[in-house]
Amino acid sequence: MTAYQRVMQRRFPELIRAFSKVKDSRKRKYYGMEEILMGGLGMFLLKQGSGNSINNKRREANFAEHYEETFSVRLPHQDTVAEVLCELAPEELEQVKMDSMSKFLEQKWLRKSRLLKQYYLVAIDATGVVSFDHRHCEHCLTRKSKNGETTYFHYVLEAKLVTACGFCFSLATEWVENPEGEFDKQDCERKAFIRLAAKLKKHYSRLFICILADGLYPYDGAFSICETNAWKYIFVLPEKSLKTVHEELTLSKLRKPIAESYTVKQGWRIGGAYRCQNEIPYQKHSLNWFQCLETRVKEVKVGKEMIKKTKESCFEYVTNITPNKENIQALSQAGRLRWKVENEGFNAQKCGDYELEHKYFRNSYTGLKNTYTLLQIAHAFNQLVEKSEPVKSLLETHSKETIRNIWCNLVAYMLFATPLGKRPDDADIYHIPPHPS
Repeated sequence: MTAYQRVMQRRFPELIRAFSKVKDSRKRKYYGMEEILMGGLGMFLLKQGSGNSINNKRREANFAEHYEETFSVRLPHQDTVAEVLCELAPEELEQVKMDSMSKFLEQKWLRKSRLLKQYYLVAIDATGVVSFDHRHCEHCLTRKSKNGETTYFHYVLEAKLVTACGFCFSLATEWVENPEGEFDKQDCERKAFIRLAAKLKKHYSRLFICILADGLYPYDGAFSICETNAWKYIFVLPEKSLKTVHEELTLSKLRKPIAESYTVKQGWRIGGAYRCQNEIPYQKHSLNWFQCLETRVKEVKVGKEMIKKTKESCFEYVTNITPNKENIQALSQAGRLRWKVENEGFNAQKCGDYELEHKYFRNSYTGLKNTYTLLQIAHAFNQLVEKSEPVKSLLETHSKETIRNIWCNLVAYMLFATPLGKRPDDADIYHIPPHPS
């Protein structure tokens, strides 16, 4: 629990105060807004997966007291939390998240993770949150299957700060949503990116950013947005995108590599060959292209013989950073960090006990948005806890220890261990009383 307290004090010291300042429209106020919002956050911090799960543990006096001892606030019932989240304007909670991340970045703790010692890497990607077989609200997106069935779903576009050491922090969120009333076309990721970029520029105006994005983004609009905002970008270049650019690259792909690399990882001998071409004209833009042709070789035993297993992969990108012999490996590594938003980001939230796709609010789009924002704050918080010395030492001490098991043990400790304030002076700190029948 001390790891939570240290992260709260060092990295997010203003979070509870910011929660307390959120507009409260309730008439009866037994719990403060900081307690309500920390209660929603606590469900994700402790990876309970549902309001019912944490409510069941809240009945135990030890659990509630450990919670209050750690976070300095009381733990309300999740029905009370849900009522507030259904009424709270999502923009207010999103503002708290962005303000917290701005102050976190001001600590300059992640400066060593910048590209070329200058640019923070911000990956842009979208994911589905929930889906229904009926209309959830007026903002639902829809799609029809081949057999004519209609699916209603909610989609969200994220800007996440990613690092090589595995961090993935949400900086800003934009929902891909249809407007109320009649409309000609559904909202889409590209339209949402325009709104997300404006939000990023407004709230992180002084941050040196390099945008990482997949093959949907190499188009005139995305290039213009990045150039207008003075951002660098590294976009995946698919074979079917920017045909005129691919025509310019025909000879460049046959030239001798300007740099090569060689590493060994998990038994694989990995070789990389890097090529580039600068100042390729495309409409009103001048693009730079670089490629990493990666070859992996590993000896595998088949029967009594050792056979070489070979894999080849080609990674191509367009960028407004000028690649050269000195920086092309760093640019290639940065481009591939885009996968962090998928693995350490969305997949961790869907499969790592945060239950991103759980239908927390079946009848409230506002509640759904606010719950999603609390999940993003909790995920950032927990990543720092998981990288803390106490957790790292546990993982290193036991080779088969897992993050999931550590959190299960943490919740068990909160349920059964006597809180510090109730222990006699000579009590064993690890004494666990019998569970009441």
